[in-house]
Amino acid sequence: MTEIYVSTDVETDGPIPGPHSMLSLGSAAFVVSDGSKQLVATYEAVLETLPGAEGRPETMTWWSKHPEAWADARREPRPPETVMAEYSAWIKALPGSPVFVAWPLGFDFTFVYWYLFRFTGTMPFKHNGIDMRSYAMAMLGGDYRQNGKHRLPSRWKDPLPHTHRALDDAIEQGALFCNMLLENRSKLPPTP
Repeated sequence: MTEIYVSTDVETDGPIPGPHSMLSLGSAAFVVSDGSKQLVATYEAVLETLPGAEGRPETMTWWSKHPEAWADARREPRPPETVMAEYSAWIKALPGSPVFVAWPLGFDFTFVYWYLFRFTGTMPFKHNGIDMRSYAMAMLGGDYRQNGKHRLPSRWKDPLPHTHRALDDAIEQGALFCNMLLENRSKLPPTP
C-alpha cells in the first residue's frame, strides 16, 4: 500500500495537552513516487479550548507578538470532539497508509495523539511518525542540534511561507520533507 506522508502542524497555548489546548491543526497529505511529490489532500481546523485548561504565560507572550497568527488560530473554533472525529475520518479516507510527519515530531504528535485518543478513542496513525530534524541529521551527518531549519540546504526548500498558521506550516514542512525523501531515494541503488 502506498505511504501517505501527513505533514502536520499544531498551534497551542502551552507545551502539553490537557493543562493546555491545541488551538489549531493543519495537515497536508503527500504522496512521493516516480521522482516527484504530490499534495493529495489537506485538513485544517480551529478548536475550542479544553475546559479548565489555560494558556502558559510564556506561550501567551509569544502569541502577543504574532497577532495575525493568533487571530487565525482563534477564528470560528469548533468543539474538539467534532474536529477530531472529522479529522480521524479524513485520515482513514486517505488513499494509502498514513505516516505522521512533523518538525518536531515529539510536540505535534503528542498533541494529535492525545486529542485523537481523548475524543475518538482511536489512533489512525498508530505509532507511525517521522521526525524531520532526525531525518535531516541522518542525511547530513553531524549532531542533532547542528541541523536546524536555518542550516538545511536551500535545494530542499520550496518557496512556501511559514506563517504560524497550521495549514501553511504543514504544507511548507511537508514539501521540505518530500524534497529530502526524494533526494535520499535518488542515492539508493536500484532495486533488483
